[in-house]
Amino acid sequence: MHAFGGDRRLVLGGGTIDGPGLTGHSDADVVAHAVADALLGAAGMPDLGTLFPAADERYLHADSMVLLGDVGGRVAGAGWTVANVDVVVAAERPRLGPHVRRMADNLTTATRAAPGCVSVKPKRAEGLGAIGRAEGIAAWAVALLER
Repeated sequence: MHAFGGDRRLVLGGGTIDGPGLTGHSDADVVAHAVADALLGAAGMPDLGTLFPAADERYLHADSMVLLGDVGGRVAGAGWTVANVDVVVAAERPRLGPHVRRMADNLTTATRAAPGCVSVKPKRAEGLGAIGRAEGIAAWAVALLER
């Protein structure tokens, strides 16, 4: 989950979308972060923050899709193949439906998944909680790996 804030572009799933940007050390692509942690968890590897710590200035404003590509390489290097990735993105604004296909394509490339194996589902919080009050965007992902 990342809050809206600052003068930055909104990046989700590797694409720029019209709307307020999110706060974070990197480019704050909450979708790429969720997918990276899902892959790392499924492979039994350390989490994204351990591999690319916010305290390390090398990752200040980092492109999260580059980091996700690194994670995809680590997972493949450990002998895993991405069988499936499913991502849910919760946001009141902006509307994400028109961007789902592009996000899925970008995530497919970065994770080295086969075409059609990555799905992105936009959801709304219907006014409930921080996401429902449009204070930020949250994403959850699960990944299935095969050897």
